[in-house]
Amino acid sequence: MIGRREFIAGLGSAAAWPVVARAQQPERVRRIGVLMPGDENNPEGKPRYSAFTRALADLGWADGRNVRMDLRWGLDDNRIRALAQELVGLQPDIILTNTTPATVAVQRETRTIPIVFGNVADPVSSGVVARLDRPSGNTTGFSNWEASMGGKWLELLSEIAPGLKRAAMMFNPDINPVSLYFMPSFETAARSLKVEAITAPVHDDVEIETAIIALGREAGGGLVITSDAFVRAHRAPIISAAARNNVPAVYIASEFVRDGGLLSYAPEKVAGNWSPGEMQPVPLHPWPG
Repeated sequence: MIGRREFIAGLGSAAAWPVVARAQQPERVRRIGVLMPGDENNPEGKPRYSAFTRALADLGWADGRNVRMDLRWGLDDNRIRALAQELVGLQPDIILTNTTPATVAVQRETRTIPIVFGNVADPVSSGVVARLDRPSGNTTGFSNWEASMGGKWLELLSEIAPGLKRAAMMFNPDINPVSLYFMPSFETAARSLKVEAITAPVHDDVEIETAIIALGREAGGGLVITSDAFVRAHRAPIISAAARNNVPAVYIASEFVRDGGLLSYAPEKVAGNWSPGEMQPVPLHPWPG
């Protein structure tokens, strides 16, 4: 038989069991969906994702311990839409998106799961948020572009090619119509520089080739490549056609220069991009054309 003292002590221990059990339960695992442009070898997207996971770790969120990362990579519009559907279907606690097409695609799928975006050129005109000071809805984030960049690209192009007479801004209007965000400053700079401003909407490699051949038919043609997932995915034919047709071009990102392009200029120095006032280390000499 057990004594009264032992019995009471036993009751105290039993009462503590639920507390101990709760304390021993594993920490709830949160789920974060991530939709990035390009593929897992993207020289700019990969460092950005790494920076994101490092920042999470600094805040105490470790992948595989208390958070699960559902990372997806996509380039073309159809693929991005499919991945957005897939991520929303996983019902994560929050979704991180990078670029306008990815953000818009996820927004189409959910108005309840919180979305944090990066790299959206013009969140208001693209419909991502209602206002910059009061985004409303389930979406917020950061924009790293200025509308004035359109004029800056043209100014740089005129420095590298002093004989510039006409310049085309190339983009895919179906994937990234916000490239038109840069057009007013592009056109203003064109008037100041006495350069003809041209829009060059493209949808495939044939249209890319046709537009660049037209620019190269006469001396003085130039090309501006803006923030667009399509042109990033098709940078090889763009760079090749520009070289073959003797058309100087300024690009949105350093990956174009690494692949043989002439010059890039971007508004930040995050994940390999260059900050305002800095250009890729390419000799600033007159274009041979």
